Amino acid sequence: MLNNKTVLITGGTGSFGQKFIATILNRYPDVKKIIIYSRDELKQSVIKQQYPSYDYPQLRFYIGDVRDRLRLIQACEGVDVIIHAAAIKQVDTAEYNPTECIRTNVDGAENVIHAALACNVKDVVALSTDKACAPINLYGATKLTSDKLFAAANNIRGSRKIRFSIVRYGNVMGSRGSVIPFFLEKRIEGVLPITHEAMTRFNISLQDGVNLVMFAIGHHLGGEIFVPKIPSYKIMDVAMAVAPQCTTRIVGIRPGEKLHEEMITETDSLNSIDLGKYYAILPSVSTSYTMDDFLKHHNAIPLAFGFKYNSGTNTEWETVESLRKLVKQHVDPNFQV
Repeated sequence: MLNNKTVLITGGTGSFGQKFIATILNRYPDVKKIIIYSRDELKQSVIKQQYPSYDYPQLRFYIGDVRDRLRLIQACEGVDVIIHAAAIKQVDTAEYNPTECIRTNVDGAENVIHAALACNVKDVVALSTDKACAPINLYGATKLTSDKLFAAANNIRGSRKIRFSIVRYGNVMGSRGSVIPFFLEKRIEGVLPITHEAMTRFNISLQDGVNLVMFAIGHHLGGEIFVPKIPSYKIMDVAMAVAPQCTTRIVGIRPGEKLHEEMITETDSLNSIDLGKYYAILPSVSTSYTMDDFLKHHNAIPLAFGFKYNSGTNTEWETVESLRKLVKQHVDPNFQV
């Protein structure tokens, strides 16, 4: 799928970008070029040391910001596939710095779209978040706006053979700033801060997130929001799995934080389909395809009326024991209780 193709990853030095690079090199050894586009000079330097040019001549490194449309257009010249992972992601950071979040997450999304159209890119997949579903915080609102921009971009492609789609998933196990690495650090203090005892979250590994993006590249028709079928966990089970010897202290829900996350609302279910391993929310406005076109293309079935996908009412759950195995597998191979 990606052999002899040029791939650009915005925010390519983040957790997702690094895993995506490793996956491409492993699965598609004949990839023509991988362009890592990001603002972080230090992280680019670290990746260059990990993948020296004499062994990995297909890697390219571009310093740039998604807010800079001209720089994006320069970087997208000759690109076949764009993975848009750059974003301001911390909920509390976005609440305190709203304009900066909007400039990166909304204006940046629009710049990626126009660069892709200008450079005749073939496939664009944007990363989203469960916080974009019925958002109550600015981060989620900007990502919902971004999702709408990418879905609607299929309506302005004209005669270009380009497809835009989105992937939406929950908390990535072990990613920077996530709860499990945070709890692992706090173990030495003997007390784990808990925002709310009833809190739940969806859980996905970094590799499964990458696999979802790969699926989207290979299967999207244009405009879908792909949603994985993944388990939930209870925050108290995470605390027990990581540090059963620690006490817990309730510190309260942070600004803009939900008790439970959603990925498909009841209203979304009217326009969503079941692909087997994944769900897909279809674009509310499409000038190219009907619901029947999407159903036939994906060999899918419509979701039942009233279906909703919520981390608190999920039918699949991680246990304390399964979480311990996942922490050892995906976060810290030396982990011990």
